[in-house]
Amino acid sequence: MSKYFLIVTLLFLTATSHATELNPAQTQAFRGWFVRIVNEQLRQGPNPRWQHRDCAGLVRFAVAEALQKHDAAWLQRNGISRAGLPPEVDLAPERREAIRHNWKLANGKQAAYVPAFGLVQNNARLISKDINHAEPGDLLFFDQGDDQHLMVWTGRYIAYHTGTVSPKDTGLRAVRIDQLMQWKDTRWQPRKDNPNFIGIYRLAFLPSGY
Repeated sequence: MSKYFLIVTLLFLTATSHATELNPAQTQAFRGWFVRIVNEQLRQGPNPRWQHRDCAGLVRFAVAEALQKHDAAWLQRNGISRAGLPPEVDLAPERREAIRHNWKLANGKQAAYVPAFGLVQNNARLISKDINHAEPGDLLFFDQGDDQHLMVWTGRYIAYHTGTVSPKDTGLRAVRIDQLMQWKDTRWQPRKDNPNFIGIYRLAFLPSGY
């Protein structure tokens, strides 16, 4: 391979990578809708369209709904008022659909379903192990050996799904950071010295700086 061809190839890959990222305005709009969708699950209970009720399922559902067109019919169907809504995520339809329900798998293929480990491994980037670096919509990833778990930082508290559902329990939880930092089971504390806390992850289509 010639040096010129190698340089051109690297430039193409770099440009392609950046092209998949949302711009600052799109990023802020997406974060606003993503957090709003998570908040609504906590407030109203799980949406009937939310399948696979677990921690990764919450993230996949919130991503898909954040990238929807939020017209009057969508708002009414989801029980959401027009007050305080974020701006729409301004994306071309083909780009919007390229992100929704398209998660990268370890084998390079794409699918609508990906578990917690695959979501962070192939569809997000590690930002930090310092919770202070988290932005709304970022993910906290815990590895408990035989089980991996995701939580969502909403900007005010941490939201997550326990992975279990019963007639009296939706599995949804919301805790403050200070509560989680003092959690009795130290494996769930988002601290730098906790080996079970892998870190803060950001969805791959969001730029690192926003």
